[in-house]
Amino acid sequence: MAKNDLGIDLGTANFIVYQQGKGIVLDEPSVVALEKRTNKILAIGSEAKEMFGKTPEDKIVAVKPMRDGVIADYTIISEVLKYFMKKLNKGTFFKCNMVIGIPTKTTSVEQWAVYDAAVKAGAKRVHIVLEPTAAAIGIGLDVMKPIGNMIVDIGGGTTDIAVISLGGIVVGDSIKLAGNTLDEAIVRGVRRMFGLIIGESTAEEIKISVGKVHLDVEDLELEIRGRDAVTGLPRTEKVTSSDVYKMIRPTVDNIVARLKLVLEKTPPELSADIVQHGIVLTGGGALLRGIDKAIEEEIGVPCRVAEDPLLCVAKGTGVLLEDEGLLRHVAVAYEA
Repeated sequence: MAKNDLGIDLGTANFIVYQQGKGIVLDEPSVVALEKRTNKILAIGSEAKEMFGKTPEDKIVAVKPMRDGVIADYTIISEVLKYFMKKLNKGTFFKCNMVIGIPTKTTSVEQWAVYDAAVKAGAKRVHIVLEPTAAAIGIGLDVMKPIGNMIVDIGGGTTDIAVISLGGIVVGDSIKLAGNTLDEAIVRGVRRMFGLIIGESTAEEIKISVGKVHLDVEDLELEIRGRDAVTGLPRTEKVTSSDVYKMIRPTVDNIVARLKLVLEKTPPELSADIVQHGIVLTGGGALLRGIDKAIEEEIGVPCRVAEDPLLCVAKGTGVLLEDEGLLRHVAVAYEA
C-alpha cells in the first residue's frame, strides 16, 4: 500500500491511528465536541473530553460517537475520519487506504457502517479486520501458523475473546462488559459506600489510579470530589483500592465466566497450545492492576499482559498495511 495509508482502532474509549512509515501518530479519547446549532465539530479527543458533562446545553454538546464497539453516530465518525486524514497531512486533504479494526461479533450491517463512513470520509480502499486478530498481529504472533493463540482484548465498550489459528478466529465471543462497565460500577459503588455522586471521568480516574482486581496487589488511596447525595453540596472523600476491588471484581468475574465458555468450546488440540503459550491480554482493561493474576487463578492457565496493550490493535493494522498478502487473508470485509 502507498505511504500515508492509515490503520485505525476506532475504540469506544480511544481513537488510535497508525500512519504508514511513521507508526502511532494519534491517540485521543473517543469524544467529539459539536456546535449544537450547526453540528460543526469544534474539538476531538482530549480537548473535547475536558468539555464532557460541562458544556452549556444550548450551545455545545460533547458526544461519544462509538458505543459498545460500534458506530453510534455514523455522520460524526465520517467527519472524524476526514479530520484524521487532513490533520495527518498538515492541513491538506488526501485520499488514502484504511485498515480498520472492529469487535468480533459485529453484524454485517455494523461492518458496512464502518466501511461506508470511511468511504464517505474519502478513503480509497477500506479493509475491515477483527480486533483480536489485529491485536495478535500487533504483539508479534504469527497468526497464520496452525497454533492456537488466545487473545482477550478488553476495550472501553466490549471485551473480545478469541482463539486464533491459521489466520482466523476458531472460537470467539464479544461481550459488552469492559472498561465502561467498570466505570459504571465505580459510580454506583461510590454512591452506595460514601453517599457521593461522581461522574464518568472521576470514575475512570479512580479505576486507573487505584483500581485493582486481585487482593495481593498493593492498596493505594485517592482523594476524590463529588456531590453529596443528601445535601447536594460538594465534598471530598478518600477511596482505597480495597474499596474499588469490591465495586468491580464482580464484573471481572463475569468476564472470566465468558472466557471459560470460550475455552470449553475450543478444540482439544488448540486447548493444549493455549495451556503451553498462555492467554494474552490486550486493550486498556489489561492495565487494570491484578487482572492477569485474577484470570490465571480462575482459569488455571498462564496469563500475561501484552506490551503497550492499548496500542496492540492499531499496531496490528499497521503491520497489515505493510503486508497485503496477510491483509487479504485476515480481512473480513470490504474493499472499495
